[in-house]
Amino acid sequence: MRSQIAVAVMIAALVVAANARAAETRCGWIENPTPANWWLEDADNTWTIMTQGDDAGEPEGMELIPDISEHDYIKTNGNYGYACGCMSVETDGKERITKILSFRQLALAKCRADKTLRFPG
Repeated sequence: MRSQIAVAVMIAALVVAANARAAETRCGWIENPTPANWWLEDADNTWTIMTQGDDAGEPEGMELIPDISEHDYIKTNGNYGYACGCMSVETDGKERITKILSFRQLALAKCRADKTLRFPG
């Protein structure tokens, strides 16, 4: 019985470790130009978070992104625009964010100063 418990604990630890390794920290421009359209542009890629009418839908954890217009933000289209931020995410390894684990909005100056980032727009 003890050996079964030990094996179960080891398996659980491996699952937790595998999930922890799957998370990536991505920092850059958070773009929300129109309703239900969200991207993260970092030094490596333009990552699709969600697009209106896309069958993939909203990724798990989307509710972790607050109203970005309440902090350092640039309005480009009514209530829409872009901000600077960091996210802990899981991706498909290509172009899509599949899960959001955390979000932190940063000052616009942080992204503007990062020479590896292309300015949105």
